[in-house]
Amino acid sequence: MTVDLNAARRFLHANARVLERRRHEHLLEDGPREPVLHAVRAYRNDDGGFGHALEPDMRAPASQPVGIHTAMEILHEIGAHDDRMIRPAADWLASITREDGGIPFVLRTAMDHPHAPWWRYSDASSVTQTAANAAALHRLQLGHPWLEGADAFLFARIAELDASRLGEDVGLGYDLLFSLHFLDAHPDAARAEAALDALGPVPAADPGSELPSPLDLAPTPGARSRRLFDDADIDRGLDALEQAQQDDGGWRVPWPDWNEAAALEWRGVATVGALRTLGANGRV
Repeated sequence: MTVDLNAARRFLHANARVLERRRHEHLLEDGPREPVLHAVRAYRNDDGGFGHALEPDMRAPASQPVGIHTAMEILHEIGAHDDRMIRPAADWLASITREDGGIPFVLRTAMDHPHAPWWRYSDASSVTQTAANAAALHRLQLGHPWLEGADAFLFARIAELDASRLGEDVGLGYDLLFSLHFLDAHPDAARAEAALDALGPVPAADPGSELPSPLDLAPTPGARSRRLFDDADIDRGLDALEQAQQDDGGWRVPWPDWNEAAALEWRGVATVGALRTLGANGRV
């Protein structure tokens, strides 16, 4: 099966946010990056963080950890490694960091606004959010004091992960997902590779399940994390991703819909993400 790029384009123009339309134009149609930057800035707050449903399941206007890494991942995607939004975002992360170097999964400020039911405040440091944000900033090659504490927290917590339990715990799946992204991005290759090797075999979840599949965990060819997976499992994930294109041209996310607006916005995000992953792996 081959991807129908024209159908995907029509889906995005009919349903997606301006942000995803601009990302698509940049990624697949040689569009400029400035419109993407303008779209990202619309979600930025005066404190340097990001909110306003940049991550569609988090509808709060206030800055949240998930908003930072979502924005920073897009900046990396378009090669905007010197943008003026980056350092204030890292400063904001430093302002919410706990004594152990980690950051919360979500701040209390989100609880007074619509949000998916899995976004729950907890007085604890989150491997998922700390790893996602550290990975995004390392990819942008940012030197910032926040990363020193975050790195120490993450290497200690990653050493405690039991990857063999992946099939039992969705939360562990997200911790593992972003931990691998962190280890792929970390500038100390030897340390990162040793941490990957210590994780041992990772069970291959089925594509399309709520648990991350090998392709979710290691989406980029040449990434350090690819060492944990057989080529056959990656190819199976790519086949499944191609086949997951819907009749309307778009893709869906595997988690439950809780809000019509969020569900449609996520479909735009998922569609751009699918095209990006397939393109990086030579399928588009």
